[in-house]
Amino acid sequence: MAPALGSLAGAVIGMIDNAKIGTERLFDFIETSLRKEHGVREVIRRRKPDASRPVPAAMLAELSGADAILAAIGD
Repeated sequence: MAPALGSLAGAVIGMIDNAKIGTERLFDFIETSLRKEHGVREVIRRRKPDASRPVPAAMLAELSGADAILAAIGD
């Protein structure tokens, strides 16, 4: 398990959308909060092609520079 971040200020956060109907709206809300309330510098959002499959390796590579990654199911 990765160590906890000391702060989100200036952090880069990755978000993996599982392609279900409510995830985009949930991530919109979380992204706004992270930027306004926690000083996150950048949010990298990617959407899986299908909720039932693992995250493609190329997508994980795109998120490898993030300080933290969130994954959510938007049902």
